[in-house]
Amino acid sequence: MKWLLLTVGKPALAYAKAGRDEYLARLAKFTPLEQITIKATDRTRESTDLLARSEGCFRVVLHERGKALTSRELAAKVDEWRLSARRVALIIGGADGHNQTLLDAADFLWSLGPLTLQHELALVVALEQIYRANTILTGHPYHRD
Repeated sequence: MKWLLLTVGKPALAYAKAGRDEYLARLAKFTPLEQITIKATDRTRESTDLLARSEGCFRVVLHERGKALTSRELAAKVDEWRLSARRVALIIGGADGHNQTLLDAADFLWSLGPLTLQHELALVVALEQIYRANTILTGHPYHRD
């Protein structure tokens, strides 16, 4: 399974950049992951660019109205997705979120919970959970129930 990480704007927060880098390095041991950061502009332009960059991928879009999952449920989803021949694009919008066109094009809307998270922090949380899902699937002792 190959992942495409699509985000808006380069991390400006030092802790978010460090967290992102940490989990990208950990994930590299489990799965190929390409990261593309698009320029922060306005929601319509960002969503259009994210759609174009994720063409042909299975689109997993972070959104507050998405489905909240336990770590084990996410691992089961990741297991399903890796059976697909398509690359999985994890799409995280900028400060203003996504437009409806992008949301309609999503294959799966994923919520990290009912809280609104700053998008750089949401990226770190999502990467940690994808890492955790991979450890669950491989029997690595990182996750504890």
